[in-house]
Amino acid sequence: MDITPEQRVTLHGFNNLTKSLSFNMYDVCYTKTREEREAYLEYIDEQYNADRLTKILSHVADIIGAHVLNIAKQDYVPQGASVTVLVSEGPVVEVPEESYDESPGPLPDNVMLQLDKSHITVHTYPEFHPDEGISTFRADIDVSTCGEISPLKALNYLIHSFDTDIMTIDYKIRGFTRDIHGHKLFIDHEISSIQNYIPDEVKEMFDMIDVNVYQENLFHTKCKLKQFDLDNYLFGYTKDKLSPQEQKEITERLTLEMNEIYYGKNMD
Repeated sequence: MDITPEQRVTLHGFNNLTKSLSFNMYDVCYTKTREEREAYLEYIDEQYNADRLTKILSHVADIIGAHVLNIAKQDYVPQGASVTVLVSEGPVVEVPEESYDESPGPLPDNVMLQLDKSHITVHTYPEFHPDEGISTFRADIDVSTCGEISPLKALNYLIHSFDTDIMTIDYKIRGFTRDIHGHKLFIDHEISSIQNYIPDEVKEMFDMIDVNVYQENLFHTKCKLKQFDLDNYLFGYTKDKLSPQEQKEITERLTLEMNEIYYGKNMD
């Protein structure tokens, strides 16, 4: 199916395709002692508390042109937070041509497009190894929209809103809509890869793998930072405080942890 801005399809009724973006980010840190781990988790919990997450999701709503109906947010004890935003159709304007392009979405907070009966959610999950040493923070963001706009237009902003070592991104189109002749449309825009919605300067920073099932309109991309600087993974001190052997051992542990998350399996 080829659709260009000049070849808009006239639909029978409302475009009720559901487009869902799942964005998962991971931040990994070496925490040698229980005190370091608790300090790291406290920092993460403050950095990504419910109020900050609400601001991020509100900007996502602006980017995709949504009107916020209701916000539910919660900070958990001892760590973690959740925010759910119910949104409806934003200001009705002419859909710009770039909504059809496989290109990164904007970082500013004004792109008005049409959608209805949709939601945006985020949940955070602090996690640590029982033998200390490794602490991991994960945030799961879901953006589900109905209408003509793809939530992938918010992906660029989400990537810039979190410090991330590893990202897994899923995009799925569900349901169908009909043209004026009753012909079912299971997708209303061209897409070959989620990577096309990520800026080049971001893609240069990551190793990336695609797993796409085109006949099911299911797209998956995962990303892992290429450059490794141990100073970015120590909490409260720098690597010059460690012996060369300690630096080597910690680097190996962190690298193993990130590879296991990236490839989705335990490794020796």
